[in-house]
Amino acid sequence: MLTILGFAMIATFLVLIMLKKMSPIAALVLIPALFCAAVGKGAHLGDYVIDGVTSLAPTAAMLMFAIVYFGVMIDVGLFDPVVKGILRFCKADPLRIVVGTAVLAAIVSLDGDGSTTFMITVSAMYPLYKRLKMSLVVMTGVAAMANGVMNTLPWGGPTARAATALKLDASDIFVPMIPALATGLLFVFALAYVLGRRERTRLGVLTLDEVLAEEPETVLVGGGKAPSRTGGPGSGTGAGLPGEPEDDGFQGLDPHRETLRPRLYWFNALLTVTLLTAMIMEWLPIPVLFLLGAALALTVNYPQMPAQKARIAAHAENVLNVSGMVFAAAVFTGVLQGTGMVDHMADWLVGTIPDGMGPHMALVTGVLSIPLTYFMSNDGFYFGILPVLAEAGQAHGVPAVEIARASIVGQPLHMSSPLVPAVYVLVGMAKVEFGDHTRFVVKWAALTSVVVLGAGILFGTM
Repeated sequence: MLTILGFAMIATFLVLIMLKKMSPIAALVLIPALFCAAVGKGAHLGDYVIDGVTSLAPTAAMLMFAIVYFGVMIDVGLFDPVVKGILRFCKADPLRIVVGTAVLAAIVSLDGDGSTTFMITVSAMYPLYKRLKMSLVVMTGVAAMANGVMNTLPWGGPTARAATALKLDASDIFVPMIPALATGLLFVFALAYVLGRRERTRLGVLTLDEVLAEEPETVLVGGGKAPSRTGGPGSGTGAGLPGEPEDDGFQGLDPHRETLRPRLYWFNALLTVTLLTAMIMEWLPIPVLFLLGAALALTVNYPQMPAQKARIAAHAENVLNVSGMVFAAAVFTGVLQGTGMVDHMADWLVGTIPDGMGPHMALVTGVLSIPLTYFMSNDGFYFGILPVLAEAGQAHGVPAVEIARASIVGQPLHMSSPLVPAVYVLVGMAKVEFGDHTRFVVKWAALTSVVVLGAGILFGTM
């Protein structure tokens, strides 16, 4: 019974948000509360919610201060050179813009943090998409898939969880998977090319003179925008190549914004490298690192109290949206785990595996990882279900390391899961409805995961 109710709760949530009958926050809170009462455990709802909030509080704190930190780094101009290069490549061609989105998201994903990736990618590319009236769900979908593939880096989370759960070395899991993951990333780039051609066919290829015929509207980092006229073909959010507005007139990030601190560029670069190094080396918990980093970045770049308050206020909307989603998701995960639904769902899924599939448990694990990492948190999958799958595999002679490798192939789809806080940064900054993003990305992200799985089998790593 709990198995059926668990799947019904997840299905109800997804249907309601995709049909836009409820907002994600409301659905994450009210639907699990209703199902909790339906299973006769309404009296324990408070305990489940508190447990969920407690488990996700460090994540919420990390995201809050990460948004402030990287928001300040965007404000001061740290990423302007990267944006400049991408925008120079993109010009006014929709195909190049979509491919550039995938490349930028993949590069920035090297830091292992999805929220950082999405903040930088959206800040750079959003003005171009708006200016040329391109589909914003293409931007969010491509960015999420590129980040999902790169999220398998040993410091990205899933690989480390798999290694911890099965007591393996993360490098033994990741290194043999590099060819398969590279194939998945190339597939994302190819898919970006196809989607870009579709956008080019729909919109045509504009010349720079045609784009610049419209008075640009500059989006200021952290909120607000410069005055402009609207109306007519191509009107929307403008752009200018940072630092070189005379080259092509695009302004992904306003090169004249008052928040720039060019004299502190190398300090900010060193601070960011140090912060990322500390994250990888695990010198301190990640929430503590971002808390310290945000405080130091604000103090050095904006020593005056009014300026600090202004920067915090500029990013407050993103902080509130994301932290609100995280704590709402805590209700959902708290009920799933507290009522035992997730355990019953896992037992049912493992029990449905035919005995004849035992020697192929790596393949089974890879297939199951695609829906399971979408419908539940990485912690729930890697610490709850993966050990069971690994034990079943070992009983049939399948090494645990192969099971671990197969378990990470579902990450391209996982990054668009409603239980992933970073995805709310993505859709929030891009001003895209979560339901629209879900409808667009699920099929492509699932296909990307299948490609990684197929490549892993072809290369003999699982």
